[in-house]
Amino acid sequence: MSERLASLLQDQASVGSGRDKFEVKKLDFFYDKFNALTDITVGIAEHAVTAFIGPSGCGKSTFLRCLNRMNDLIPGTRVEGQILLDGQEIHGPGVDPVDLRRRVGMIFQQPNPFPMSIYDNVAYGPRLHGMRKKSELDGIVEESLKRANLWKEVKDILGRGGLTLSGGQQQRLCIARVLAVEPDVLLMDEPCSAIDPTSVQKVEDLMAELKDRITIVIVTHNMQQAARVSDFTAFFLQEMAGEPAHLIEFERTAALFTSPKDKRTEDYITGRFG
Repeated sequence: MSERLASLLQDQASVGSGRDKFEVKKLDFFYDKFNALTDITVGIAEHAVTAFIGPSGCGKSTFLRCLNRMNDLIPGTRVEGQILLDGQEIHGPGVDPVDLRRRVGMIFQQPNPFPMSIYDNVAYGPRLHGMRKKSELDGIVEESLKRANLWKEVKDILGRGGLTLSGGQQQRLCIARVLAVEPDVLLMDEPCSAIDPTSVQKVEDLMAELKDRITIVIVTHNMQQAARVSDFTAFFLQEMAGEPAHLIEFERTAALFTSPKDKRTEDYITGRFG
């Protein structure tokens, strides 16, 4: 293990978990008749970064999308068990999935700016929620772009199309678009896999800056990234094709990477499989 990585893990060991933002209890998830995830019970700490790791096809992204009901958009899917956000069941009566997705925003693997200007990308959400006053929108756009570490790069070209930006800038624009509606949680599904190394560093720095105000959950295949950015890590595994995936181990990142309790976790993080 490198000295830098050991230092990062030591720093993370002192992070307090506070209260759980999400409580997941005995969750099973199904695509039609296929049981993709089974018996997932875990708490996700507020104002911390939690990483989901594991081999491809082990249910990490599926579980991530359970947290804001994005899977509802796929015909034939269903959930058993409970997912509580701030103590409220997200599948309960009266819960509006659209409002839930405002509170629990998502960043995808491929940057997906809308085909409109940089300004309009960021202002889209506030306008959708009824804000029309230009001075207020101007303030939200500037603040959101600053929080996404993009303002200095685009402040003079806000009228330019969002799709004209580089891949890394587009990803930060998408983050600014989510931040503009003041989410409580930011879900990130491999947000750095399609961007250049310089932009990866900026996105990772951004996570560290945002977690004081926003709970962050990230899916990543990069063990070094999980160790660098997360306070807690969950290891998922599908042991046999056709069987449901399980949550094998959940622990503070420092503990999981230095002294995993389950040999399957150790084998994965040391590169024996996956």
